[in-house]
Parts: sequence; structure tokens; C-alpha cells
Amino acid sequence: MAAARPPSPAGDGLKTRDAAVSALFSVLIERKPFDDVFARASATRDLAPRDRAFARLIATSALRNRGALQAVLRTYIAKPLPQHIGRLDEILLAAAAQLLLLQTPPHAAISLAVDQCHADTNGKRFANLVNAVLRRLSESGPGRLASLDNVALTFPEWLLARWSAAYGPAEARQIARASLVEPALDITVKSDPEMWAERIGAVVLPTGSIRCAQAGRVEELPGYDEGAWWVQDAAAALPVKLFGDVAGLSVLDLCAAPGGKTAQLAALGANVTAVDKSAGRLSRLGDNLARLGLSANTVVGDALTFTSETKFDAILLDSPCTSTGTIRRHPDILYLKRPEDVPALAALQAKLIDHAAGLLKPGGMLVYCTCSLEPEEGEKQIDAFLARHADFERRPIMLDEATIPMSWRTSAGDLRTLPSHFADLPEGLRGLDGFFAASLVKSP
Repeated sequence: MAAARPPSPAGDGLKTRDAAVSALFSVLIERKPFDDVFARASATRDLAPRDRAFARLIATSALRNRGALQAVLRTYIAKPLPQHIGRLDEILLAAAAQLLLLQTPPHAAISLAVDQCHADTNGKRFANLVNAVLRRLSESGPGRLASLDNVALTFPEWLLARWSAAYGPAEARQIARASLVEPALDITVKSDPEMWAERIGAVVLPTGSIRCAQAGRVEELPGYDEGAWWVQDAAAALPVKLFGDVAGLSVLDLCAAPGGKTAQLAALGANVTAVDKSAGRLSRLGDNLARLGLSANTVVGDALTFTSETKFDAILLDSPCTSTGTIRRHPDILYLKRPEDVPALAALQAKLIDHAAGLLKPGGMLVYCTCSLEPEEGEKQIDAFLARHADFERRPIMLDEATIPMSWRTSAGDLRTLPSHFADLPEGLRGLDGFFAASLVKSP
């Protein structure tokens, strides 16, 4: 449970809550990605870094615990609400997250929520209701919340059913529980992880990444300005390691943004061509490489149609996917994804991997990865690819057992990490993004 932030001046406090509520409305009602809408909401209100961080915490806490928070709120609302209530639901949800999860002082959370109602054209008539409900919530809500099953109340039934079929009911529940916990900050360093872990106040994970529970602003951490490291989930750092030594090799990084894997490849001495269809994301990738003192050839283009006069020694395809392995970092996925997204994205992935195969030199290696927990986007995708391409074979991952435990390897030798991994670490440091990766070698 996160600690409360120091109070802001009244005007800043209201703007902070408004940014959180605006982002919640955009995700839950308009079904827009959280990162995009939150960036606009916080920029429009010109939030200071501290207030921006608190607004994000309010919104993401509400998304991770929406089912349980709504269940508690309903116990204090006697009659069904009418239609056209403005942003009332999101105002109540954000206030409940502050009161029950973030230990925000009740007078601040309640009075600002009432102010938000007064400012909402369709919500102003509910200001007295909001005041009464939140006062009761602050008094008896914590006990009610503790008795509820947030996994069952917040997770889509279709997704839990999928995971139960793929991993078994017990593991599926562990995955879901871990996915609803705010993650720690993971960092990939160029060198000397032990030294940087000590300077930052972090721990070195068995995979080589370093992890810190309470990081504060990333830009203020030691080594950021020096370009010594970059933010990257520990699981996301594993696919590049499947290549082995890439120094001097030509490596194509398809769907490269945000660029953590590009940075890894460049830091290992590869000659990297990074392709992404988003010019904005690729520009930010370039800025990050410049901060790190690394270089890559960046190309704005569609991975489905990218061509090259010369073929590549190695190719990394981090394919678009449902991203169900990253719910702990992106809780909006719970509300944005639908069952039909899985086959639609699997079809796109098949086209992408087939195209990538044609860009690889004979004898070269293609690493395919996704941050999805769905077998159709991982194990089954590779089985289907190999059935179509007799000139490729699967190479079981060969990393040291100390780096990747056997439990992270599938029966076919691919990599499969789960959000429930690293459960033996201290609280605040547990968990891992769910990733799949496979190494495919082309015949000489």
C-alpha cells in the first residue's frame, strides 16, 4: 500500500485530482490507452513533477482495484444513479482509491472530490451525495475492502478463464494477483550492476537487472545524466540475451520502440537498425540512445513492409500483442482488451514473423518475443511458423540456470516468464512482466 503524498496547495491539489479523473474517464468510458490520455491530462494542467506522479498513482491504483472499490462504494449508495451523471463514477473511484489505498487525509480527498463535482456540468447535482458517501467510506470502508476478492471483482472473466486453461487455475490466480500489484523499478545497466545497485539503493536480480522499490523521479537517480543505464523490466531484458555474442553483427530490431532492447544490442556492440512505424516514439528512442552515448540506425517504417538491400545476421521481432503480461505496469489493459483481440493480433504476428524470416541471412538467428501470456501469441505462434518454414529450426535457450531458472523454460525450450515469478523476493520487489521468447535459426 502506497504512502500518502505531502499536500499540495489547494489549486494544485484540485488539478492533480482532475488529471487523474480525466485519465480514468478516458480509459473506462472512451477506451483510450492510459499513457496517452494521462500525458495530455497532466500537460494540459501543467502539473509539477510531484503532482504528476501523485495523479498517476491515484489513477493506476483505481484501475488496479476498480472492482473492489466499486463494490465498497455501492454499499453506501442506496438508490441506482440516473443516466447522464458526468464524471461522477470516476470522481468517486479516484477518491475511494485515495481514502482506502493511499492514506490521503480524508478532509483533503473528500473536499476536493466535492469541488470536482461542483465543476462538472452533469455531476454538480451529486455534490452532497459524494460528500456523504465518502465520509462514510472513510470511516468503515477499510474493513469492507479487506473482506473482498479484488481479483474476482476486477479481472475480466474471459482473461482468467484463458489463463486457467493455459496455466491451471491455481497459477492463473497467482498471475492475476501479481498483476494487480504496483511494480518496482527495473533498470538495465551498461556495466557493473553491483556498483550501481549500491549507489541507487537497489538489489541485483539473478537475471542481471537491478531493481528498486522506492525510486522517486527516475531523472534524479545516480547515473541517469551519465547515461549509465536505462529503465527496462527485467523480463523485457531477457530476449536480447538469447542471441549470445552480437558484437560486430548486423541486427535488425523490428517494432523497436520504446528502445530498451535497441539499447541493449547497441551496448553489446551490434550494428543495429531499429525500425518502428511511430515517428514520435522513434524520436524518443533516439533521444534516449543519445543520453546513453549509444548509436543505431533508426528507420520510420512498417515492420510488415520494411525492406533492405542486404540481409541481417540477426533479427529481433518484439511483436505487437495483447500485452497481457504487463498488466501490472499497464492496468488499463484490463479494460481495453477484448477476447477477439487475441486471434486478430496472432494473425498480424504470423505476417510479421514470416516477413522477418525473409530478411535474415542463412545461418542467422531470429528471436521472436511478445509481452503476452496468451499461447496463441507465443508457443502456438512458433509451432505454426515452423510448420510453414522448413528452413528454420527452434533453438532451445541455453542461458545459465542461475540466470534463467528451468521453470521459466517451456518444454520446447522457449522462454516464458510470468508476473508471479520472483515471488520469493521481499515485498515491494516481487513480480516480473510476462514475456515469451523463442530463438529460431535459419538453415545455412
